[in-house]
Amino acid sequence: MSENMPMIPAPRIRKAVFPVAGLGTRFLPATKTVPKEMLPIVDRPLIQYAVDEAIAAGCDTLVFITNRYKHAVADYFDRAYELEQRLASGGKTDLLQKVRDVLPEGVNAVFVTQPEARGLGHAVLCAKPVVGDEPFAVMLPDDVIWNRGGPGALAQMADLAQREGGSVVAVQPVPREQTGSYGIVATDAFTDRHGRISGIVEKPEPALAPSQLAVVGRYILEPRIFALLEQTTPGKGGEIQLTDAIAALLAERPVHAYRFHGTRFDCGTHIGLVEATIRFALDNEAISDQARQAMQRALDELGVADSR
Repeated sequence: MSENMPMIPAPRIRKAVFPVAGLGTRFLPATKTVPKEMLPIVDRPLIQYAVDEAIAAGCDTLVFITNRYKHAVADYFDRAYELEQRLASGGKTDLLQKVRDVLPEGVNAVFVTQPEARGLGHAVLCAKPVVGDEPFAVMLPDDVIWNRGGPGALAQMADLAQREGGSVVAVQPVPREQTGSYGIVATDAFTDRHGRISGIVEKPEPALAPSQLAVVGRYILEPRIFALLEQTTPGKGGEIQLTDAIAALLAERPVHAYRFHGTRFDCGTHIGLVEATIRFALDNEAISDQARQAMQRALDELGVADSR
């Protein structure tokens, strides 16, 4: 291609994949009957925050990879005709709008059953018939990313993917002693919050970690990843790791690490869910004052000095 020819922009992502087949054992006994993705932050479940982020990034097809026992996520995104009728007849238009806005018009939800739990890579591979031959997002609802007043993490990543081409993986710095809990990337020099990934290792020991940049739950992937996942050798427990397929993709195509603007809450942990609930409660105009007062009362009762 001539240097004078204009660069053809990469296509904008339209499809987002949500792996939601996990059992959520950390939150037992609550998750015995309520899927982890349906645990609430204030008045909205975890999955809604990820869905809203995907829609804001331009996605109009949402692909949920679930198991045969999980019906609550599908029920949540389905129409609740009896509830809507009762709200409408009672004149509760604000509540009716909230129920209907769970999934806006023009956005489609597709549910794909993962027949057995074989890792994140296998869950992503299950989306192949729906995604087809186009770039797509993978979003892990456990990771709630909050960027007050600015674009969501996925929209930021989509801008980079469209501008630079290739795939994009969200990263954030973690303490070196925590590298064994994440996929860790090695990169070329960062420019404007991103750099090309030169290597990726799943859960390395701190002494062996190539950096402190950890992969978190947002990916934009080219469709080539499906063929690489099909070729990936299952690891421990027969699981197919997405990290292994991304490592293979590095040899063929650019994969960028992106440090997003915003705060990540790891809602796959108890403290992460609590932190997110506090932050969103304080940011909710309807309850922020009461939430602040309630927290201060709790601190006072515990004998913690007022730090204001």
